[in-house]
Parts: sequence; C-alpha cells; structure tokens
Amino acid sequence: MIRTRGPIRGALLVVAAQLLVGAASADNRPFHCGSKIIYVGMTRADVFQYCGAPTSESTELREVRSDKNQVLGTTEINRWIYESYNTRVLVFLDDKLQTIERL
Repeated sequence: MIRTRGPIRGALLVVAAQLLVGAASADNRPFHCGSKIIYVGMTRADVFQYCGAPTSESTELREVRSDKNQVLGTTEINRWIYESYNTRVLVFLDDKLQTIERL
C-alpha cells in the first residue's frame, strides 16, 4: 500500500475509479448494522466494530500506473461481503470505504 500526494495521488484515484466501474449496483447509500449507519469514507476498523466480521472477504493488490504506464507502486483493495436479506459488498481502498454495492 502506498500513501501519496500530488500526481501519484491523482493516479490512485483514477485507478480506483476504473476498478469501481461496472460494480454490481453501486448505489453508495448508507445502510445499518444494528443501530449504526455505515457510509462511504469509514475505515475498515469502524465497519468491523459496528458490523462484526464479514460473511466473506477478499484482498487484491493492484499496480498503480502513471498515464505513461509506468508502475508507481501498489494499492490494496479489500472487498467485504455481508450476506442477509439485503446483501452488501463493501469495497475499501487504502483502508477507506469507497463503495457500497447491493447484490
């Protein structure tokens, strides 16, 4: 995982947007875990504290590339699935919740 500012940070945002295109019904509407509201921008620790362990999860490392296709580093993408009557897929980039998807 890399932490950056400036042009590299911009490249990370482009990569994140590309990864999230075509997501399964990404509506990003907050949802409830018990009495707590889960929303985009929360950390994995916050979500875990309120919702507990996900039903399943996956982690993927992706190369971050410049517009000239030069590898700048890697970033970590975590997908947590909470299955219930209203199944949700939470996608985290660099430990921050980026999208909330409905299945």
